[in-house]
Amino acid sequence: MNGPDRSSPGGAARPGERSARGRVAEEMAARYLAASGLVILERNVRLPGGELDLVACEGGVVVFVEVRSRRRGSRFSPEATVDRAKRARLARAADAWLSRRGLPLARCRFDVVAVIASRAGYRLRHHRGAFVDG
Repeated sequence: MNGPDRSSPGGAARPGERSARGRVAEEMAARYLAASGLVILERNVRLPGGELDLVACEGGVVVFVEVRSRRRGSRFSPEATVDRAKRARLARAADAWLSRRGLPLARCRFDVVAVIASRAGYRLRHHRGAFVDG
């Protein structure tokens, strides 16, 4: 990207740029997961407990996927931004998703897909079972 720096002070992305990058990262994650054998059930599910980026299924296990993206050189890795409060919101949203579908006892796991953007392209890291509920 040649041209003026379009980031806000401190190197943080502007909200529009951040949401566009987030959409690209979610699309990349969904394609990667599907190519890896997961079946994508839903995307961007908004529930009272929070939002689920991707809901997938793998071998009878419901997989709730949090997609995080950062630019190369950011202060924190994408994975580091999934803190305790975020994990709690994801768990509440997952519980709501399972309850709405009559699957309160379904086997599930929480994955994180980290996407790092740079001028050279994107790098993706998939963390299966990144955390457990509770």
